[in-house]
Amino acid sequence: MAKDEKWGIANIYSSYNNTIITVTDITGAETISQWSGGKVVRADRQQASPFAAMAAATRIADDAKEKGFVGLHIRVRAPGGNGHRSPGPGAQATIRALARAGIKIGKIEDITPIPHDGTGRPGGKRGRRV
Repeated sequence: MAKDEKWGIANIYSSYNNTIITVTDITGAETISQWSGGKVVRADRQQASPFAAMAAATRIADDAKEKGFVGLHIRVRAPGGNGHRSPGPGAQATIRALARAGIKIGKIEDITPIPHDGTGRPGGKRGRRV
């Protein structure tokens, strides 16, 4: 990593309903660009698809290159808490699309919030009775 290279952080929130990508500078204070799967597709059911994530990632890559960023550190987040602890289908597609667009990939870390014996899952002791 050369001294004159400009790096940023890509925060990827990927659930089973949508994929949201936010790029900030290395401190995390200034937002460079923000795109989601819902911005690039028309149908609501396609928001979480890998195609929507790839389309959003290419636009993120264009914005980052335009601002002079060479590489991005990736932070992947799933809903967590009482929700799913695994990221949705758009997370992997986003990282691959960023790499294909010519952005260098630094660290990839998972920042999903894991509760330490928090509140119980919805549904109660006997589960959801249908």
